[in-house]
Amino acid sequence: MKDLNRKAIVGTVQTLVVLLAAVFLPAWTLHYWQGWLCLAVFFIPASAISVWMARNDPALLARRMQADATAEKKAAMRVAQSIASVAFVADFCISAFDHRFGWSHVPVAGVIAGDLILLAGLAISFEVARVNSYASAIIEVAEDQKVISNGPYAHVRHPLYSGALTVLLGIPLALGSWWGMLVSLPVMAALIWRIHDEERFLVKELPGYAEYREKVRWRLVWCVW
Repeated sequence: MKDLNRKAIVGTVQTLVVLLAAVFLPAWTLHYWQGWLCLAVFFIPASAISVWMARNDPALLARRMQADATAEKKAAMRVAQSIASVAFVADFCISAFDHRFGWSHVPVAGVIAGDLILLAGLAISFEVARVNSYASAIIEVAEDQKVISNGPYAHVRHPLYSGALTVLLGIPLALGSWWGMLVSLPVMAALIWRIHDEERFLVKELPGYAEYREKVRWRLVWCVW
């Protein structure tokens, strides 16, 4: 348990350092209130979710920490995971470059809306953590895993990805950039690719998933897809 908590703390600090660099080096200034606010809105709730998992569901925390692309068993999914990881950092970098060079301008109301969208994505992620202890960062099925159909899973089949995509859409606005929104395009393509592959795997390996897929129509975005 102590090793897991230590690993989680180290991972959180490393991510914070990377994102501080991804925001303030491209912006080339510390006078970037949108950057400070965005990082606070992201890290405070994300850290709180990690603390909640450490106290209430250590097994889930261990699964969520397998986010490295090398942990994926299939080469195609390692590629998809790598795209998502690079795009996550690029979401911050491109938006920060936009701030530095003035490519676009988002009004204060839009920045606040971006922070709220980011929070909404984290709230979805927390709801997933609360109802699904099997929400691994890689495509796998645990020995005792069951189909989860309550909470956000009653509306879409992959709410964890819905939350992640919502966070990615909120970050550029929170950083005051329209151009940063373009990063969402390769992420959406990677998610669609991953979802199709994951569903083929789950239908084959997880009892009851085929029936669940028939019951819940939407994959990623309710009433859209």
